[in-house]
Formats: sequence, structure tokens, C-alpha cells
Amino acid sequence: MVDVRPFKAVRPEAALADKIAELPYDVVDSAEARALAQGNPYSYFHIDKAEIDLPQSISPYDEAVYQKAAANLAEFLQQGWLKKDAQENYYLYQLTMSGNSQTGLVACTSIDDYTQGKIKKHEYTRHEKEIDRMNHIRSCDANTSPIFLSYRKNTEIQQLIQDWQDTHEAIYDFTSYYDVEHKVWLLDDPVVIQQLENAFASLEALYIADGHHRTESAVKVGLEKRENQTNSVESDFFLSILFPEDELMIKEYNRVLNVEVPEDFFTQLQESFIVEETSKKRATSPAEIMMCLSGKWYQLKVKENKIPTDPVGKLDVSLLQNLLIAPIFDIQDVRSDNRIDFVGGIYGPQRLEELVDSHNWNVAFSMYPTKMRDLLQVADAKEIMPPKSTWFEPKLLSGLFLHDLETTAKL
Repeated sequence: MVDVRPFKAVRPEAALADKIAELPYDVVDSAEARALAQGNPYSYFHIDKAEIDLPQSISPYDEAVYQKAAANLAEFLQQGWLKKDAQENYYLYQLTMSGNSQTGLVACTSIDDYTQGKIKKHEYTRHEKEIDRMNHIRSCDANTSPIFLSYRKNTEIQQLIQDWQDTHEAIYDFTSYYDVEHKVWLLDDPVVIQQLENAFASLEALYIADGHHRTESAVKVGLEKRENQTNSVESDFFLSILFPEDELMIKEYNRVLNVEVPEDFFTQLQESFIVEETSKKRATSPAEIMMCLSGKWYQLKVKENKIPTDPVGKLDVSLLQNLLIAPIFDIQDVRSDNRIDFVGGIYGPQRLEELVDSHNWNVAFSMYPTKMRDLLQVADAKEIMPPKSTWFEPKLLSGLFLHDLETTAKL
């Protein structure tokens, strides 16, 4: 039912993998990328966030940035820091964080599967962010960052992957940000490749875990090339890493507000929540939200009669938005309202305390994390989650795999 294919990866020399690989372009800003890449000519930020090699005043969306990305990619290839494999392979990418491991199949997935709804989404995208990655893909003529996909647990696929890991040495093995261990295997046996391709063909759907903007951008560029008759076989596919849903870890995606707190705030809260002061700073069950306000923590337990049954409405991020943020503080559009910001769970509740103490924000909410079963249920229902519902950890590093679209002679 879904088309998952091997491909000729453009990837680092083994000795440079840990020096090239970087966090995804969309989890660091230009200043952070510039600092992280300082003194490291191999850093993938030179390609993925090429504005770091241009004057600081330049917009990251300036045409010169995309031209610089293409020039830097060409330089990496010329220097041999990145090389393209001679044959189509699969690759296995394992990330281990705090003793928990997840292993994904690095492959190419079909733009037609996406347009036909076989690759399911759960978020809306923003046009300006799509345009950015579309320009990046066009300039480099490559998928430069992988899409993070998931699939429902499949015993055959899991056994094939485990058997390969057990009987082959990893080609990359290093530790990077947040002490995450990254290991990659080259899967080059034609028989096993065919077995995996057939096994994935039996699945009804794939699910976008993270990377909705990258997906939309890759698909739109592929369709654009098809319409202009400049497409290749490769441009009908995009770079993905596919993980079984039961191995993935979603952390909470917390909220901070800079708002005027009304005098009757706690009275208003009691309409929908059971409120208690507490020393606990993390939510441990659904419909439980922890609030930091004026140096104190409070447990907000959603009253049962306020919890909807639909897959989106019952999410904790929906409950907070619909029962508190929107009605009390009149923040309706969380994408554009500058009175709200979002903090990934990797930073912990102490980060929320720091932000509230800084006086830039005056109230923070520590959330119960969305679960993979919720994501799959929402996607299957063709519904959309609220913005910033999931924070996946560990992050897939960029720069370990690129997919050549083969519509120019650049790679």
C-alpha cells in the first residue's frame, strides 16, 4: 500500500560524521547555528543554515542564502566530505537517549502516497516556512533534511531490522547533543532490501511524526518538477526516516504567557479545573496541567465534565487552550499572538521557572505529553492537532543523509 524505496545516499565520510551532523535547521536560530558551527568547517549548518557564512544583517530567507547553501554543498562534495553511494541501499539509524533506543529505516517515500493520503499528517503548515524549504531544495537540487515518519508496529519489519543490526557493524557511531548516541548501518543486501520493500508495501499508511513543512516542501517541489517536465525518478520521492510507533518518545510541549492576570483568575479557573497548590512540577496523568505563577506551582485538574471525547478536543494542549488560554486571556491564534511562547520538554520545568522569574513571562504551564496513540488517532480521523502539540526526542540529526533529486549535475 505504501511505496518505500532504497536510494543512493549522499552522506559523510565515516571519520567526519560526528563533525558534520547537526541539529535540525528548525530547532536553532541563526545566532545559535553560527555559534555552534564556529571553528568547524564541516558543520552541516553551512548547508542547512547558510546565512551563518554571510553578514549577520542578512535575512535567512534572502536569495543569497540559498545560493550559498548550494555553493557550500558543492564544496563539501568537492572536498570529499560528502560522497554519493554508487548503489541504492537502505540505511538504519538508531538513536539512544537515557537508555531508550529507536531505530529507523532511512529510505525514500513517494510524493504520490502523500497526495493520496497514505502518508498522513496531523498539523497545518505555514506558507512562508514552506517557501523557505522549497527554495532550499530547488537551490541544492536535493532533499537536504529527512522527514521523520512513523508506522504502526510490524513484526516482520522489526525482525528484519533487528537481524541486520545483530549481524553487521555500524558505519557511524558517535555521541552528540544531549548525550544522544547515534549509530548508522548500511543495509546493502538486495534480498533484505526487497524483503523490507515488500513488508512496507503491506502497510496501509505512514504517519508524519515531525517535519510537516519539509514534507509539504519536498512534495511541492517534486510536483513542480513533474509539471514542468524537469522531473526525474528521484524527484518523485523524498528523503524519510521511518520508525515504529512503539519506539518513539514524545516529551511535553510547555507554554509560557506574558499576560495580565485578572483579580478573579482563580475563581475563573475553578469553573473548569480543580486547583491545588503543589510542589510537583510535571504532569503525570492526562487532563492534569501544572501551572507556575508568582513563584508557586499549582495543579490544575480538568473536571471530567469538561473533557470532550473527540480525538483533538481531549488532548491536554486542547484542554489548556480551550478552557484557559482562550477564554481567560483571549489568546485565540497561538501561532501569531506574541503573548504566548512554547518550550520543549527537553528543557524541563526549571526552564519555565527561569522564564517566569525573568519577568519577560509571568505564567507558565507544564503539560502532560501527547502520546503516539493520540497522534495516530488524530491522523486517522483526518483531523489536525493544535500547534506545538508534540516535542519528539531525541532529534534526528541532519547531514547524515541527503537525497539527490538528479535533475541537475550538481551532485
